[in-house]
Amino acid sequence: MRKALRIAVAQPKCVAHDVATNAKAHAELIIAANARVVVFPEMSLTGYELDAEVVQPQDPRLAPIVDACARTDTIALVGAPVPGPSIGILAVDHTGARVAYRKVYLHGSEAALFRPGEPAVLEVDGWRLGLAVCRDTGIPEHADRTVAYGIDGYVAGVVHGRDEADLHGERARRVAADHGIWAATAAFAGPTGGGFDWTSGRSGIWSAAGIPLAEAGSEPGDFVCHTFEP
Repeated sequence: MRKALRIAVAQPKCVAHDVATNAKAHAELIIAANARVVVFPEMSLTGYELDAEVVQPQDPRLAPIVDACARTDTIALVGAPVPGPSIGILAVDHTGARVAYRKVYLHGSEAALFRPGEPAVLEVDGWRLGLAVCRDTGIPEHADRTVAYGIDGYVAGVVHGRDEADLHGERARRVAADHGIWAATAAFAGPTGGGFDWTSGRSGIWSAAGIPLAEAGSEPGDFVCHTFEP
């Protein structure tokens, strides 16, 4: 029988291109959340800076995140430009980091700089988590393709402007309505690149019925958690 799953969505403070500083901010939130899975926003390690250097999974600057995951038995889903190059998710635990996902649906100038990936699922303690990054969540086909692998929850990191604060909630509720699965979205908070002078925050977790279970505020440094029972 699988165990209860405590999941957090977190909004770290971010300094553009400064992976070392940002990794420490991630580590602080991992320790504070004390959850089995902590989800971070799109490109949370570098900021939404499309010219940021690729972060290799073996990068020593990730050590604070690895150490924090070891202390709390956490799997951290960290946003970063990854080898490909792609906009991806690094899955980090006490053993180190690996590329768990590459964004499928690129948009705008992303498409000229990055390669798309394919839908992917991460299994944690018997729970199957479908992974997504930002625009993926707005393309119904992405959820359709991911759900086809058999998933319990749809987990995403996003960047939205402050005028789009309700967007990821609308998308999460749509996924729940279409597929009967819960959703967890970590949204960037504070300023970042790509013309975002301020981002939405308000990361959240929604039930399989589309009911909000937890919502963060709009400021960097906030997080919320929810525990899903087997």
